[in-house]
This record gives sequence, structure tokens and C-alpha cells, in this order.
Amino acid sequence: MKLTDAQLAEFHDKGYLFLPGLFSKEEAQVLKDAARNIYASDREEVWREKSGVPRIAFAAHEYDDAHGRLGAHPRLIEPIMQILEEEVYMHQYKINAKAAFDGDIWQWHQDYGTWARDDGMPEPRAMNISVFLDEVTAANGPLLFIPGSHKKGVVEAGHDLETTSYPLWTLDRATVKQLADEGGVVAPVGEPGSVLLFHGNLVHASPPNISPWDRVIVYLSLCAVSNHITKFTRKPWIAHRDFTPIKALADDCLQELVDQAKAKTAAE
Repeated sequence: MKLTDAQLAEFHDKGYLFLPGLFSKEEAQVLKDAARNIYASDREEVWREKSGVPRIAFAAHEYDDAHGRLGAHPRLIEPIMQILEEEVYMHQYKINAKAAFDGDIWQWHQDYGTWARDDGMPEPRAMNISVFLDEVTAANGPLLFIPGSHKKGVVEAGHDLETTSYPLWTLDRATVKQLADEGGVVAPVGEPGSVLLFHGNLVHASPPNISPWDRVIVYLSLCAVSNHITKFTRKPWIAHRDFTPIKALADDCLQELVDQAKAKTAAE
């Protein structure tokens, strides 16, 4: 899959690109069903909110078939290689939950700020892909972006170890207000299967989910192979140490699982 010149220009200007319906709802459901089973497990890679509901499942592409296929899907890998002009490896893979009523906030931050400070990633030649497994609405804790903020480079941040169950390098209120006064704030919403690509320096956050609807999103953080991390302070299932270039699978790799599930249902 290739991005058009217009899409590339939009990405470089705003710092993000929204691709609604890139995956079918059936493909998204296969991934959601797998995520539900992962959240119910007792794996150390599954982190929970202070209330006990799931917050993050790390590295699911390494121990779940459906998410392994998503982690090498050409609809995701090829556009990032196009943008970075290089082969990529998986720096981080996580399934983020915003449980109905109990999903906690993600403070204002830049992902590359963490990758640079904690992982020794040399340059911001890495970026994120988010895949919606639920419908994301204005009510259930959508991502908030400050368009154009990626052009500011790495912004000064403090290490927040207290607000949530996940430590994060966060921006102070004055900085966020200044950036938002310049670029505004947007909240892309859409159906299951929609995809967001966004720059590692794009300032973003998400509010708590006090709605009665879950919000699950998969995040792939892909890095140019030549830009791999140089510090190994975090768990290897949080910041991966395998810098092997990802080889994209066939475009129908997730549809195969959809067809298998249908066949199983018909046989029962």
C-alpha cells in the first residue's frame, strides 16, 4: 500500500494522517477478540489501572497469532517505510484499553521524548500507527492531537511517576496551552478498522473514558532500522531489542482468520 502525494503532504504538515476504514470491521473484530483473551490472562506484559481494569498489553505480536499478523501487515508497514524511506523494525507494540467508566487518562506527551530519554533512540525517525478496534467517539476517550506540534522538535518534559499506572514524560500546562493556541486541538474519531499514522514528536493525550463503551486501540511504534535504540533500561517486551527488518505478510493475512472463524461457526 502506498500513500499519495497529497497524503504525504498532509502528514508532513499536520504530523498525522487519518485513514478511515483501512481494515474491515471483521478484521478489527478478530483483533478485538484476541485482545479480550490477552487482557484476561495473567501475563507480566499486561498492565492494569489502579482500579484493576486493563490498561496496556505489551508485545502481543510476539505471543498472539492475530496481532502477529497485524504487526507485519502491508497496509501498515509499507506506508511507514515510504515515509521513513527505509526498512523498519518493531520498537514497541501495545494494545491500549480504555475500559468503560474506568479508563484512565494519558497525559500530554511526545512519544519520541520517551524513546530518546529512556531508550537512547538517536533521532525521531520512528512513528506510531494506531488501529481502532472499537468505534472511537468524542465520548469514550479519543486521542487528542495538537496539529503541527511535531515541528517543534523534542519539547522539555518532566517524568510523571504518580498520575497513572504507567510512567510518562509529560509536558507542563503552560507548554501545552502555548502549542494548542498555535495549532488547536483535534480528536480524530471513527469506526473499528480505522487507522491513524502520527509522528513521534506530535504532542498528544487522551482523556478518561467515563462513557459506558470500551475503547481499545492497537499501537505499533515502528523505527527505521538504522535508528535503533542504544539503551536497554526498559523491559525487552516494552522496548524491543530485535532490530530485524519487518517483512510484510500478504494483504489477506487477517482475512484468513476471519474466514477460519466463519468456517468454524458454520461447522458447529
